[in-house]
Amino acid sequence: MITLKDFMEAVDFRITEGSNYGWQCFGPNAYSLDSWNGDQDGHTISIVFDTKTQEVYQALAYDYRHERAYRMTNPDFKSAFDEECEDRDVLDMAWELDDGSPVKYVDLDLEEDFLEKAKAIVNGETYDTRVKIPLEFSDEELFSYMKMAHERDMTFNAFVEMVLKEAIENELRKELDDILPEYDFSEEARVPVAKMKAKKKKKG
Repeated sequence: MITLKDFMEAVDFRITEGSNYGWQCFGPNAYSLDSWNGDQDGHTISIVFDTKTQEVYQALAYDYRHERAYRMTNPDFKSAFDEECEDRDVLDMAWELDDGSPVKYVDLDLEEDFLEKAKAIVNGETYDTRVKIPLEFSDEELFSYMKMAHERDMTFNAFVEMVLKEAIENELRKELDDILPEYDFSEEARVPVAKMKAKKKKKG
């Protein structure tokens, strides 16, 4: 989890507001600090920490201009936070847009991922919106994957990303097959439907 020092450096030591957290999930000493740049289309970076131990419970980054919200919750308190959200009937969203659509939180797992995004948001820089995930490989697995990436003339990161995407897509297909076992998702099955829609549109 990030530290209070990490947060202060990310916001260039600019604090605009502070208050007791109010919820019970992080204990009686939870305190929240906000760093808002004063622009409604700007940003806010927030942190919730313990005033006695300095332990960080949660860090949040709001990018209002691009309608994105990132959240990192201390894994030791994630269940307690989720339970209190459910008890309070709180929707899992950062804010609501003018058209009523929600801006949902993107939960991050890695400190470096949150800090990279938070610093870029504060400095008005472009940043990678993809979510980094922690992966652990044995030495044998790492060597094998690096060899496979080399054989495909790919960087190791690009190879891992490709493999993960394929694995996720395969899992989604399995879930769809379980939910709709009689529906044919093949390209051949979709072609007649697409042609029918095209004909109807042309006729109208």
